[in-house]
Amino acid sequence: MADPTENSEPGASSEALGVLRRVFGYDAFRGEQEEIIEHVVAGGDALVLMPTGGGKSLCYQIPALVRPGVGVVVSPLIALMQDQVDALRALGVRAGFLNSTQDLDERRMVEAEFLAGELDVLYLAPERLRLESTMSLLDRGKVSVFAIDEAHCVAQWGHDFRPDYLTLSALHERWPDVPRIALTATATEATRKEIAARLQLGDARHFVASFDRPNIQYRIVPKNDPKKQLLELIHGEHAGDAGVVYCLSRKSVEDVADFLVAHGVAALPYHAGLDARVRAANQARFLREDGVVMVATIAFGMGIDKPDVRFVAHLDLPKSVEGYYQETGRAGRDGLPSTAWLAYGLQDVVQQRKMIDGSEGDDAHRRRLTAHLDAMLALCEAVECRRARLLAYFGQRLPEPCGNCDTCLTPPVTWDGTIAAQKFLSAVYRLARERRQKFGAGQIIDILLGKRTAKVIQHDHDQLTVFGIGTELGAAEWRAVVRQLLALGLLAVEGEYGTLVLTEASGEVLGRRRDVLLRREPEKPSRARSAPGKPRAAAPADLPEAAVPLFEALRAWRASQAKEQGVPAYVVFHDATLREIATLRPESLDALGTVGGVGENKLAKYGERILEVLAESARAQAPA
Repeated sequence: MADPTENSEPGASSEALGVLRRVFGYDAFRGEQEEIIEHVVAGGDALVLMPTGGGKSLCYQIPALVRPGVGVVVSPLIALMQDQVDALRALGVRAGFLNSTQDLDERRMVEAEFLAGELDVLYLAPERLRLESTMSLLDRGKVSVFAIDEAHCVAQWGHDFRPDYLTLSALHERWPDVPRIALTATATEATRKEIAARLQLGDARHFVASFDRPNIQYRIVPKNDPKKQLLELIHGEHAGDAGVVYCLSRKSVEDVADFLVAHGVAALPYHAGLDARVRAANQARFLREDGVVMVATIAFGMGIDKPDVRFVAHLDLPKSVEGYYQETGRAGRDGLPSTAWLAYGLQDVVQQRKMIDGSEGDDAHRRRLTAHLDAMLALCEAVECRRARLLAYFGQRLPEPCGNCDTCLTPPVTWDGTIAAQKFLSAVYRLARERRQKFGAGQIIDILLGKRTAKVIQHDHDQLTVFGIGTELGAAEWRAVVRQLLALGLLAVEGEYGTLVLTEASGEVLGRRRDVLLRREPEKPSRARSAPGKPRAAAPADLPEAAVPLFEALRAWRASQAKEQGVPAYVVFHDATLREIATLRPESLDALGTVGGVGENKLAKYGERILEVLAESARAQAPA
């Protein structure tokens, strides 16, 4: 649950604001939360786009507590429902869930609580709404609001389509008087329209918050021994931090996890090929322990409510900007400085193009996939502010460069790559025209560099007029040229072996009707917060040095409480709350109750013990 900043207006509903203060421990709403909540409480439908960590959950939890009846939350995150329910129960909210992980007795108990009005919030997996027994159950109880979380799952051209979501239009047809709120962290205007159409939210109010996450530093680096680069990132900037590393294949997930473990990093693998019990155990350890790095395919992460993930790293190119934004949004949910890091190379582009060519579906499907990839490549090759380019994809304008991305911190140098492009394209043309041959980038680069390799000699490529005409650039520089030509649509990938062919646009360059501006990568990526090889403390940024021992004592106490209860540490308190306690050092329960995130239930449950930890810390730091 996000910590709202003091942005609410005096017109906030006294009942909703009272729930915010009493249950969640915050004094004010943030951004559009107040307007969304009042709209839903009054019975209106809403479609809400709000970034991860922006406080979406409050937008349906508070209406569920204010309106009579039970708030029903449709969520695809079966593996996380228990944690979500535990977090609400820790606040004194009567919450439960129904999904396939429960046995018959457990389901019957939750159903009885629902019918007796003994629940405030009920979580359901979308597939349960295909069962008439579930629909009948909801008919017999009183539903206050329907919340459809991760609503982008309904969009067939989105990045995480789930067929079960297509049945959710039945909610409006069967319960037309119950307000619905659909929520997602990422959607273009086209995806937003598709969500509204498929969920029959044509009359719903749309609330689109800023997509900007200013605490995240976006960085994209040239791929060169990516596992070693990742290790340098972790040791140099994120030692002891929780993080998520995304890889494209199951094999690379396991290879990277093993590599990190061998180099002293607490890392775990997660992919669909692992035994379900292993996946569940790894996810539970990631959520419950501090400093664990999860190496995963994109099967992991949607809805992960862990606030202290300090970095998200991609070792393979994401398929779309929407997917990239969703995945990087798992970093820094608590608003503290975090890193989104991507290693990207020529082979990524070739591989993605091959996957599109070999994908199932018609030409329209492949065109959509290509459009997604082109937008992702444009982000990778941007020479202007990376954040501005990212936000522009979602229709949001950043008024000035952010100052907290790699292109702002270390601006790339651009150069006139027209002649280099002509040389490479000419080599592709010569091979196709004179030899009726197609090759990948490696062979063409060897020809341009004048290398008489066995393969060059075998095919008499040293006899081509383009042999040796590209020695002004090195092999790595040529790979960067090829990568950018692919991104610009001046080259294309063809066939199973990823051979390179010309496009219609290639003729403009070869005919000298188009100039080609390329970016030259900086020699070293920006390291904004610490030097390589110098691990930093895991304490939050901006914490006064004098407060660090108390913060660590509070974290140790929190860890023992979480272990005793079998819940993630953030269910007890978020780091942001412990940081405020460590800084303010409240001396009474009343003073402690003013800290953000300390609601009535948590004050009653933990207040006396926290004051004891504060007193013990003060005695330990007192001069002898």
